[in-house]
Amino acid sequence: MSALAVSLFAVFAIIGTPLAFAIGIGAVAALYSGGFDLVVVPQRMMFAVNSFPLMAIPLFMLAGELMVKAGIVDRLIEFANSLVGRVQGGVAHVTILAGMVFASVSGAAVASASALGTTLVPALRKNYPAGYSSAIVASAANLGPVIPPSNAMIVYALMAGSSVSVGGMFMAGIVPGILLTLGFMALASIIAKRRGYPLSGTPFSLRTALIETRRAGLILLMPVIVVGGIVGGVFTATEGAAIAVVYALIVGLFITRRLKLSDLPGCLFRAAVMAAMVGALIAFASVVTFVFTLDLVPIRLSAFIQNLTTNPMIFIALVMVMLLIVGMLIESNAAYIMLVPLFAPLALSYGIDPLFFGFLFMYNLVVGMMTPPVGVLLFVMSGITRVPIGTITREVLPFVALQFGVLGLCVAFPSLVLWLPGLFGY
Repeated sequence: MSALAVSLFAVFAIIGTPLAFAIGIGAVAALYSGGFDLVVVPQRMMFAVNSFPLMAIPLFMLAGELMVKAGIVDRLIEFANSLVGRVQGGVAHVTILAGMVFASVSGAAVASASALGTTLVPALRKNYPAGYSSAIVASAANLGPVIPPSNAMIVYALMAGSSVSVGGMFMAGIVPGILLTLGFMALASIIAKRRGYPLSGTPFSLRTALIETRRAGLILLMPVIVVGGIVGGVFTATEGAAIAVVYALIVGLFITRRLKLSDLPGCLFRAAVMAAMVGALIAFASVVTFVFTLDLVPIRLSAFIQNLTTNPMIFIALVMVMLLIVGMLIESNAAYIMLVPLFAPLALSYGIDPLFFGFLFMYNLVVGMMTPPVGVLLFVMSGITRVPIGTITREVLPFVALQFGVLGLCVAFPSLVLWLPGLFGY
């Protein structure tokens, strides 16, 4: 049954069927061929999405939509520009720093790409070629799932079960996220110097920096409240997401005064559409997981890999290579839902810290969002800027390589991932 499910999924995905439906068709056909009552399909789908922690995803998506309409992105850009605008590659630095801060309130790469792309691409293209401008925004947006709060981390924790907590995953992403931001900025400086890109922005002024910091203060406080509350056990991830929505409403309606009541239906609709896509993937993929369980795929996979190697580091390397390939071909949410139930228990059997493995798993798939041929951020940026994907791909490859460099550092030095969670008792 599993072979039929995977084969049909591959066929329908290749011909352009939406991934959720491609997964569902494969799973239903496999169960039907095995003589099972198909009433199990809606039961499994409902069981998968009937989850309180899962509610955090649409709420964080709504918070991100509200922040864009509230003009929060503009304030973050002005804040970043006051700090790093007048350096070599300054506009790129502003984009990356704004992406880092926006990541701490949005939790999703696509939302960050849309917000930063529509706002910053015109300024970027005044100073840089179109392909490089798009690559900078895609790289900054890819900080979204790494820096908490992160929808990807929530999905992973949900699929891994009790072995990993959302708060622990959030803490695990902070140090690698900072390293990635600094690495992007260093790479942007090197590229700017080599290509002779001009200086832009106004010279640094302490007074201006303090003014912009004060103006952005309430926005910068939001991730501290939301993530700090989740990690400190004051509220759950779902409650934290709801607080983020209320916070964004208050800031947009009464502080920036850019958010109008007439904007709310559009924000709700866009958040609902994105949440429905994730929900459909989770629901249909849960049926595939059920098919894998019936075919004893987890047990067979465990026996195969353990016969292949008993070394935990070799196991991690094998999984990372596999995820690199999967990330190039399959949308990341589908990969979490189908693969985490298979590999998370395997990692435990090798004695690997579940939080460490969870972060590496998530991070590898995040990098896949920028890796062709199915790098979703490449398609998003191509749609926003009308730049061919091939042109963006050539410019984005150094940033992809840097992300894999940070991944290698995390594998070689696990404390980069585990030190901060350890301080908070995870």
